[in-house]
Amino acid sequence: MPSAYLIVDMQIADLEQYKKYMAEAPAAVQAAGGEYLVRGGRFEVLEGDWTPARVALLRFPSYEKAKAFYDGEMYRQARAQRAGATQFFNMILVEGVAQPVF
Repeated sequence: MPSAYLIVDMQIADLEQYKKYMAEAPAAVQAAGGEYLVRGGRFEVLEGDWTPARVALLRFPSYEKAKAFYDGEMYRQARAQRAGATQFFNMILVEGVAQPVF
C-alpha cells in the first residue's frame, strides 16, 4: 500500500494564533501515524509561476489514514485553533506510487 502525502501552502497572518494550532497539530499527526517531512523550510521556485508563501509536507502510511487524520476529532480541534491565523491555507492529499518506476 503506497504512502499518502498532504501538501500545504499557507500564508500566516497572525503568528500568535498560529502557534495555538501548532501546539495541537503535531500530536494529531503523530496519533494518525503521520510525520512532517517539510515544515516551512527554505525553498526556491525552479520552474513555473507557483510562489508559495510557506510549505508543509506530511507523509501518512496510506491515503485512508491521511483522510482519517483530516476528518478526525484531534485535527478538527487543531483546525479550530487555526481560524483567523492564516491569510490562506491550501491543502491537497495525494497518493504516492506503490512502487518506484525506474
